[in-house]
Amino acid sequence: MLPVDEQLKVITSGTMQIVPLEELKKKLEKGTPLNIKLGVDPTSPDLHLGHAVPLRKMRQFQDLGHNVTLIIGNGTALIGDPSGRDSTRPPLTEEQVEANAKTYVEQAMKVLDPEKTQIVHNGDWLKGLNLAEMLKLMSQFNVARILEREDFHNRYTEGKSIALHEFIYPVLQAYDSVVVKADLEMGGNDQIFNLLAGRDLMRAMGMEPQVALTMPLLVGTDGHKKMSKSYGNYVGLTDEPADMYGKVMSITDELVPLYWRLCSTADMDKLDAIDAAFADGSADPYALKRELAANIVDLYHGEGAGAAASAAFDAQFKRAEAPAEMPEFPVSVAEVNDEGKVYLGKLLVEVGIAKSAGEARRLVDGGGVKINGEPVAPKCYNVDPALLSAGTTVQSGKKRWARLV
Repeated sequence: MLPVDEQLKVITSGTMQIVPLEELKKKLEKGTPLNIKLGVDPTSPDLHLGHAVPLRKMRQFQDLGHNVTLIIGNGTALIGDPSGRDSTRPPLTEEQVEANAKTYVEQAMKVLDPEKTQIVHNGDWLKGLNLAEMLKLMSQFNVARILEREDFHNRYTEGKSIALHEFIYPVLQAYDSVVVKADLEMGGNDQIFNLLAGRDLMRAMGMEPQVALTMPLLVGTDGHKKMSKSYGNYVGLTDEPADMYGKVMSITDELVPLYWRLCSTADMDKLDAIDAAFADGSADPYALKRELAANIVDLYHGEGAGAAASAAFDAQFKRAEAPAEMPEFPVSVAEVNDEGKVYLGKLLVEVGIAKSAGEARRLVDGGGVKINGEPVAPKCYNVDPALLSAGTTVQSGKKRWARLV
């Protein structure tokens, strides 16, 4: 195994908290592989790059020679993790959980080394707990401590409902650490309470407590909110290569170094060089974004997929060539008005390029509207019907297209 200092350089890269760091150093100094735990509740069938951030860190642990245990929370998912929530999660059925778990593992193995990953299901030990065992576990925690947790504290002080079963969640997650004998547990930064609860329970049971390591929540493609399907700012692990590449290309320049560090397969020297280039102003964000997008596509779709997606991106956006597929509308939407012209304000709304005639006029005035690749002059809101026959493409910018048929 690598020297401890070299391991720590990899382990600490991109992390938010390691509690306590000195204990991690002592564990590494033993020179034996650590058992790294990540628990995931399969509440959704599809993963995105935000979900993959802790998986990427797990893969780094694997590459350093450590053992990883991926816990599929088919027991805890029946409660639902209350972390970061302002209301009780709707319950999932066992059938939903099992279906989601199957696709989760398939997608997670795109990041983790399947040969070096131990996969367990916490329902195997949680569902069989009897009343005496559950009461013994719960006696190790007190309500006052749990109410110190930020999300519970906020809901309590605001008079929002907290279901009693939600208090049990951190207890069960902590028990998972006892069962698998974790040396270190990973999670998002909103998971820190649960991870520390695992330390407390292991200590109470006479075990060497785990170290808690948290990763940041990945900012989505909008550059503001955390990546989430509900916000529409996500890059899905099962997105088609061209879509995945295009979404990564849409991130803000400021996010490029973070995405390199949290989402790519680059080594530490490369990541440090990128950070330094952004710090001294010598970075080329566009070039680095293209390289990043290709790296991520290769990771999830196989070597060479990134280059093909890059070529498709150039064909569609860089050279402004029309995409192979786009929404199609009958030529009849190009209605001729009393002046013998087609009013673009109405047409652009009809084909979904603009939401209103006012927005359509602004697009025209900004020079962003093209017919068959030719820009429409500002203030030219009425065009010759001869320009709008079957096969004509209408576009605004690089992403909004329509074809008349």
